[in-house]
Amino acid sequence: MNENGPRQHNPAPLGSVEPHAPLLTVPPDGQLLYKIMSIENLLRSIVGNYLHFNRVDSYADLAGADPHDGRQLPKDLPGNSSARFEKHPDFSAADYYDQSRDRTYACCFSLENSDFIWNNYANGSAKGKVCVVFSFGRLRTTLNQTLQPGNAALEYNGNRCHQIFDLNYGLVEYVEWDTHQANTAHLPNPIKYTYWKDKKFSKEKELRISLSALGIGQFALKDGSTMQFPSSLQMAFDFRAAIADCTIQQILYASGSDTDFLQAELHKLCIVASKG
Repeated sequence: MNENGPRQHNPAPLGSVEPHAPLLTVPPDGQLLYKIMSIENLLRSIVGNYLHFNRVDSYADLAGADPHDGRQLPKDLPGNSSARFEKHPDFSAADYYDQSRDRTYACCFSLENSDFIWNNYANGSAKGKVCVVFSFGRLRTTLNQTLQPGNAALEYNGNRCHQIFDLNYGLVEYVEWDTHQANTAHLPNPIKYTYWKDKKFSKEKELRISLSALGIGQFALKDGSTMQFPSSLQMAFDFRAAIADCTIQQILYASGSDTDFLQAELHKLCIVASKG
């Protein structure tokens, strides 16, 4: 990693599993999670063996999403802007938080199977939508095993790289966006901004899984080029294995969805619906 300032190449810090758990509210293992997906995206995820993560600053491009997702609180911005790094006085805490946001991704679920999530997510699909019901505890175990330090790698433009993302889980805390201030006593860890949202989004009842890279410096490849952080990424996840071991408990259909098409496609993937 290159620090802002004089260029020197240091090994990139490896990502960790749940390093910020004490700062976040994690539900019990028995909690069910509900994720609305278009039928097309579900099938793509099964075939590709991945969970889809969006970079949190890209949610502004999605209709109805929080445009401030992952951003510093407005009341925090003046203090964050005035706090400077001793060795790099031209780089403020606000810059650090902005850069952290540019390198943070989320996969989002709801704690409730509500009309709100059915009405507001995965709209516009030609085939309809489904709700995939996960066991939080089993999902957490699977993803933690996947990203165990030393066992995981990051693929970037065909290059195999060190796994640089911290994996965390937490319930979103809904605050009065315009008036809430978090930096009165000390500067908050940037992960906190990933898990604060405006109260007007509280009907989401969101649990999010985040992948976040260090917000200081740049990540350089062996050829000297600098890693860019795309608007989304895919984390390895075997849907078929998750169905077999009950990490995925159910797939619920929306009325009007093309269930014949879905079941036929699932059958091709050796996934057969059971009664009930």
